[in-house]
Amino acid sequence: MMTVTENQVTKADEQWRKSIPAQVFLNHFRGIDYHIRHTAPLKEVSKVYFLQTFRPRREEARLEATKKWLLNAWNAEYTLRSTAANPDANYQKYALHWTFPQAYYSVLYSAKAFLAIQGINVSVESAVRQIINGYVVKGWYPFSVSFYADGPFGNYSYQNLVDTNEQALIQPIDTPQQAEAHIVQFLKTTRNLRARAFRQRLQANPDKALRTKSGKILSKFGSRHWEEVAKGIGVTTYFDMISRLRVSATQRELERFVEADIDVPQFHQSLLNIVKYFNFIHECYVVKAIGVDQYQKWIGELPEYLRDGFMKQRLEQGILPVLNSLKTRTTAR
Repeated sequence: MMTVTENQVTKADEQWRKSIPAQVFLNHFRGIDYHIRHTAPLKEVSKVYFLQTFRPRREEARLEATKKWLLNAWNAEYTLRSTAANPDANYQKYALHWTFPQAYYSVLYSAKAFLAIQGINVSVESAVRQIINGYVVKGWYPFSVSFYADGPFGNYSYQNLVDTNEQALIQPIDTPQQAEAHIVQFLKTTRNLRARAFRQRLQANPDKALRTKSGKILSKFGSRHWEEVAKGIGVTTYFDMISRLRVSATQRELERFVEADIDVPQFHQSLLNIVKYFNFIHECYVVKAIGVDQYQKWIGELPEYLRDGFMKQRLEQGILPVLNSLKTRTTAR
């Protein structure tokens, strides 16, 4: 006969097993967060060549579009910050239903602002992804967040990461090696999802589907066929990883996170740290393009709950030091 204690242990073990997928997902984001906090000092941003030479034309239409997307990004980030600051653990757990997509859309909107100031206006999210991923490869982002995966299914290569051989563990991340291990694993699983989804769409289209020599639509893919898929999906970057938050929300996978035994406040903090960093990078480009005075004017026109909030602090403590460092570099030359 099972004792109460044994029954409790069994239930605890079962809860832990059910929590493993959520714990792994949490650690993937904690890996990115850890990597950014330990390898991405402000001075690294000022070293980005494309930021140093960024001088797009200041056209009225570009300014209006940029301002619109920034406001959307700031509102989403404000929601994320408010949730992360709430001391109620239960509130934070059930808030995952909106903080997952809020984190994704905040980065998406700031990316759109970054593109809009260049005169690039695209409404389809897949097009934004394609452009941003190209920027990652070309070096528009600091090296620490320029990691990406490419290659065909089952034979990926990982770029701009020091150690790609360490195994990702479930335990809390406390070393740079484990952070990179989780980034590699996250890139791999994200690329797997994209490759399989692309294959499904490809083979469902009679005009584009890959076929056998006899003309039948292929059901089994070999290495040559996966190479075709790799060409179709391009590289896999931070943007694809953050996009997983939107996918999880729409596919109702969030229940496993609500029910899981994970550190939800840590999850929110990691998401927030990642969003803050990428929004900061995009805003550095925007302020470089429009000038500090114009940017401060935009902040001054914001609703009260945003006007004296994190944007002003990020400008003073992050963006201005980076831009001043750019001036110093230019003068030194």
